[in-house]
Amino acid sequence: MKNDGRNIVITGISRGCGRALAEHYLAQGHRVAGCARTQEIVEELRAEHGPLHHFAAVDVADDEAVRVWTCDVLAHFGAPDLLVNNAAVIAENAPLWEIPVYEFDDVIDVNIKGTAHVLRHFLPAMIHRGSGVVVNVSSGWGRSTSPEVAAYCASKWAIEGMTQALAQELPRGLAAVALNPGVINTEMLQRCFGKEGAAQYPSAQQWAEAAGPYLLKLGPKDNGKALTVPGIPVD
Repeated sequence: MKNDGRNIVITGISRGCGRALAEHYLAQGHRVAGCARTQEIVEELRAEHGPLHHFAAVDVADDEAVRVWTCDVLAHFGAPDLLVNNAAVIAENAPLWEIPVYEFDDVIDVNIKGTAHVLRHFLPAMIHRGSGVVVNVSSGWGRSTSPEVAAYCASKWAIEGMTQALAQELPRGLAAVALNPGVINTEMLQRCFGKEGAAQYPSAQQWAEAAGPYLLKLGPKDNGKALTVPGIPVD
């Protein structure tokens, strides 16, 4: 290990910021557990990084699948020092009344319920140990709005509120924060802004270089804060 080798759990590691953050922490010598819905990508991560880490194909919208995964992670690692709820999806750009029911439901099930499922199963171990930081990834669209992304805005505003309430419930020694990662050139942003529009923003890898160290400095003093990654554009 190059450092204290913290136990870090990240959801949504198949691509974008989740994948970049996982790769950053792996390179720094931390132990990383992560999940994604895509089995092929999970297998790639397992093959590349070996048995010290823990990667699994899990749909965070499925509470029972999250429970099983959490039990496995806790058995291997113990409670996480840093838990990053990153998994999220977005509907196709459209006015609210034109968003198909299945797309709206997927946004709510993954972004809100999925976050709650992960918290439900990891937090008891963190509370028992008496330490740990939860980062619920929000968005600029969790603090403002734009047209044609109403479902996503609804989900991220919910993340902000849920995190504030959670912070009031946690015992001393723990922290929960909502994190606006900033505007990052990911596949999700390209769906909203187009490839040319998204290209003017930092890559996920550039973001992880800034966000990785920043998140590891968070602690009980930050409980309940609505944070933004320093140095990353927010609009």
